[in-house]
Amino acid sequence: MHVLFNRFFSVLLLTLSLFAWSSNALAGEPFVMSDIRLEGLQRVEPGTVFASLPFKVGETYTDEQGTAAIRSLFGLGLFKDVRIETRQGIVIVIVEERPIISSVEFVGTKEFDKDTLKKALRDIGLADGRPFDKALADRAEQELKRQYINRSLYGAEITTTITPIERNRVNLTFSVIEGDVAKIKEIKLVGNHFYSQSDLRNQLDLNTGNWLSWYTKSDRYSRAKLNADLETLKSFYLSRGFLEFKIESTQVAISPDRQDIVITVNVFEGERFVVSGIQLEGYYLGREDEFKALIGIKVGQTYNANDVAQTMKAFTDYFGNFGFAFARVEPRTEVDREKNLVNLVLQADPSRRAYVRRINLAGNTRTRDEIIRREFRQMESAWYDGDRIRLSRDRVERLGYFKDVSIETQDVPGSLDQVDLTVTVAEKPTGSLQLGAGFSSYEKLFVTFGIQQDNIFGTGNFLGTQVSTSKYNQVFTMNTTNPYFTEDGISRTFDFTHRSMRPYNDQAGNYRLVSSGLGMRFGIPVTEIDRISMGLSVEQTTIVPGTSIPASYLDYADRFGYTSSSLPLNVGWLRDSRDSVMAPTRGVLARAYSDYSIAGVAHYVRAGGQYQYYYPLSKQYSLALNSELGVGRGLNGQPFPIFKSFFVGGLGSVRGFDQGSLGPRDITGLVIGGAKKLVVNAEFFIPFPGAGNDKSLRLYGFYDMGNVFGENEAIRLAQLRSSYGMGISWVSPMGPLRFAIANPIRHLEGDRIQKLQFQIGTSF
Repeated sequence: MHVLFNRFFSVLLLTLSLFAWSSNALAGEPFVMSDIRLEGLQRVEPGTVFASLPFKVGETYTDEQGTAAIRSLFGLGLFKDVRIETRQGIVIVIVEERPIISSVEFVGTKEFDKDTLKKALRDIGLADGRPFDKALADRAEQELKRQYINRSLYGAEITTTITPIERNRVNLTFSVIEGDVAKIKEIKLVGNHFYSQSDLRNQLDLNTGNWLSWYTKSDRYSRAKLNADLETLKSFYLSRGFLEFKIESTQVAISPDRQDIVITVNVFEGERFVVSGIQLEGYYLGREDEFKALIGIKVGQTYNANDVAQTMKAFTDYFGNFGFAFARVEPRTEVDREKNLVNLVLQADPSRRAYVRRINLAGNTRTRDEIIRREFRQMESAWYDGDRIRLSRDRVERLGYFKDVSIETQDVPGSLDQVDLTVTVAEKPTGSLQLGAGFSSYEKLFVTFGIQQDNIFGTGNFLGTQVSTSKYNQVFTMNTTNPYFTEDGISRTFDFTHRSMRPYNDQAGNYRLVSSGLGMRFGIPVTEIDRISMGLSVEQTTIVPGTSIPASYLDYADRFGYTSSSLPLNVGWLRDSRDSVMAPTRGVLARAYSDYSIAGVAHYVRAGGQYQYYYPLSKQYSLALNSELGVGRGLNGQPFPIFKSFFVGGLGSVRGFDQGSLGPRDITGLVIGGAKKLVVNAEFFIPFPGAGNDKSLRLYGFYDMGNVFGENEAIRLAQLRSSYGMGISWVSPMGPLRFAIANPIRHLEGDRIQKLQFQIGTSF
């Protein structure tokens, strides 16, 4: 026992001695460094390390400097381990570099494109060629799970495999088991009394699913969608007088198997308030009557937050028209809860008047500055004009060259009455190579190919060409437009067109009408939405005989030859105030045109017009009205040229009748078109069931009426054909689709009925 005790005591003394020696070594005395050496570097440049060290040769080294150096080198994120040793005045920095990521791969990903996932990981610092550590891999897993949760895939499982390879590199593989999509099982609204559950759920884009959810994904939960729906719900109540409405809480519960989601929204409705009065306070530039005319709030009606917001915007915009760029208008409510009345006070502070010192452009890497500046109606060194600034922004957006256009107002340091405008644009590709294919009930299979550049070389000029071919028509066009041929905004366009077509398909045949034209026209802006065009063209049309050619074509060829030339003068006018080209819900499209052949074999005059009116009945429903009139007449004793005839019937005119089948016929019974046409359409648009407020997919009911008449015939209402029906309008990923089922109301014997008609195209 005594021997064991002596041995233990000896070992203890030895250990204490070594500890004391090591402590002295670590806590060494300061010394002057004669050299600094680096060990363990493979890829990192020595200069990177030396630049991070808080000391250099010739200085005095201390333990505090060593600790700071280790901390600084770890902060670079390039090293897995850092040590410092000292030997006879030499400081040795020993590092172990982190491995470099050689590649990042994904296995089992179906919901996301791999490039999308790589971008998400790149944003957190994980990408090819970057240093790797385990903490970064854990962050990557969490980021991938977050991406899947945003798509309602709560059960997604992610496993990371790290494979070391030569030269201190690693390959990362993320294996994903996506699982099934978690869907909304129930949406509960608690606290509502004035409106039913179904009324409130109809305001939400999120729902428990329907037969169209595969397209809308409305039964997939996301926090962003829920927040948007809560704002919609709040707006619904505030626009109906519930001034004190608020959402008290929101709970989102997911089932243990992560497949079902229940959303509970607790609301406080409060009482409905009526506007008892409106008062203006503050300084209104001595134009109180003009501001009062802008008020969209009505005394005696329920309080509507939308009307208040629109009034505030109208006031600040009107202040801006007089140069007050920093005007503030604040609504203040004085509530009488006993009578459920609210008095609205509009407090205005116009602040100071300002003028624009400079307009700066940013983001236009391709488009030249002058292309943007020539669209501006707000000038430098002029008084700030909010209306002109908004108009300038709209004009730049309408160029179609940019994904986004924003204008920011900035104070000028040291000046109280000057501002700078910074116009920031985000360029988008303006050139396109189009290869299209589609099918219609009239032309059957058709193929198109086109190349166009809307902003060639950043000059704002347009250049394009297109080829289209189908069973009945082949078309080649080429045109170029200089939108600012003059500084005043007069455009100049050159057009070349070559067509080979059959105007109708009553019978199989191989005759053709081949026409070519070359023209030049000018566009003259009259207002911001009105434009006049004038031009001159050279046209030549050849009747190519073949089987089943109408007798009227042969008669025309016998009198004037198979080839006819003309020199038509074109004059037109266009007004377009629609809110969208593909799916308009409000605004007007009106146009008028005329062609007058001033020389050539074919002498004629043709004129026409179209008027479209779009009216929103509510957020979901809209009405569209269309009318078209065309009239042509031959000159110098000649009949109206047969190849300039109007055709009516089918999609785009009177649905329910075969395409281009209405109107006069020749002695053989074949449709030959006419010199006069009248078409009237009415459409009522409603949301597609299950599509929510998606305006790209809509149902519509329609009523059509129209016909074509000969040159010597009067337009008789009794001869108009008519139909009604319903259809689908879809701006699909494959291109615009129109589908209609029509039932003719007024038709005569011999009319070619076609109740089902459709057309779809695509570009890729």
